[in-house]
Amino acid sequence: MLRLFQFSCLLGCFSGFAQPVQNNYLKGKTTGPLPYLEYGLGDDRLGGAKMTYLDTNVVLKVIDSTRVDYEVQLSKNHLAYLPKSNFKKDSTIKIQPYYLTSNWLVNGDDKYDYVSITLDERLPYRSIQQINPSRIIVDIFGVTSNTNWITQRSTAKEIKNAYYEQPEDDLFRVIIELNHAQHWGYSIYYQNKKLVIKVKRQPEELDLKCLKVAIDAGHGGTNNGADGVTTRIAEKKYTLLIAKELGKKLLEENASVFMTREKDTSLSMLERTEMLKKQDPDFLISIHLNSSDNDTIKGVSTYYRYIGFRPLTHYILKNMLDLGLKEFGNIGNFNFSLSGPTDYPNCLVEVAFLSNKEDEQLILDPEFHKAVATQITAGIKEWLNACKLNKE
Repeated sequence: MLRLFQFSCLLGCFSGFAQPVQNNYLKGKTTGPLPYLEYGLGDDRLGGAKMTYLDTNVVLKVIDSTRVDYEVQLSKNHLAYLPKSNFKKDSTIKIQPYYLTSNWLVNGDDKYDYVSITLDERLPYRSIQQINPSRIIVDIFGVTSNTNWITQRSTAKEIKNAYYEQPEDDLFRVIIELNHAQHWGYSIYYQNKKLVIKVKRQPEELDLKCLKVAIDAGHGGTNNGADGVTTRIAEKKYTLLIAKELGKKLLEENASVFMTREKDTSLSMLERTEMLKKQDPDFLISIHLNSSDNDTIKGVSTYYRYIGFRPLTHYILKNMLDLGLKEFGNIGNFNFSLSGPTDYPNCLVEVAFLSNKEDEQLILDPEFHKAVATQITAGIKEWLNACKLNKE
């Protein structure tokens, strides 16, 4: 790592202590579509482990640089890494020795609940899902509480309680307790300098006929995905075939279905994510086919990133195993792009391994595609039934 900036005082920015502001760092704001922070410099084929997505125009302090990332000081004890493409220098920003919160409003409209917190500046944050009890935790970096009241209105239906802690002098922790065990999604953004946490409620009717399901067929267009071990078939073709069968099955259940692609189309992960954000589905199923250098590895697996979204992936895997597939596993904290949004529950299904001869033969079979669609649908329905029974 190339040290570009001398940094002698970590308390000069985003600190609860009044310190002289240091000027030997870069000042700027987040920019571009879906800016995000990473925990560190570790990397793999899916990229580094992401801490959070951020809104645009969030003020950040850069203290170091690598080839592609900036190291940013979030608070006295917290660092993160931001892609350089998501940073816009702004020398006019006046970094303050400390920032304060103001008062809160917790309310709702006909579809969502909201927690709104006025701040002195658009500051960085991260969120965590917790279960048993079901809670959303939002850490706001570089800010100290000056919140003297929290107004909670009866229009909020999903939020049971909202309160805060100050675990560090310059780290403000928002705790939102939910009424239902299942997390249905949330988004975080700024309205001017007001941080808003928009919480999706559990649907009143937990039946497919009342829900909107998004289906993503992996790869497509110029992105072939993996190849079959003996036939060299392209993953993109068979993910689409399976996704279409799933769409048909869900339509038979009178669900509303949105597909990110219905033909051999090139779509980036960013395009898919933005498309899904506009569609605002109740949940997402992403269809892929797996591959390994070891041709003896076979079976089905489901993936999630956030613990609150795990139940959907659990029930789908459970039902997929009824097809006689070998269990590869239910895998969490997975850094797949479409698992990243917190807006809705999502499940990545790696149906079987193209690199295994037995699995490959199944993948070629149109009747297997229909059976996969049937079992995924059965898993969704079992998950919805479990949601009906679980309230915090």
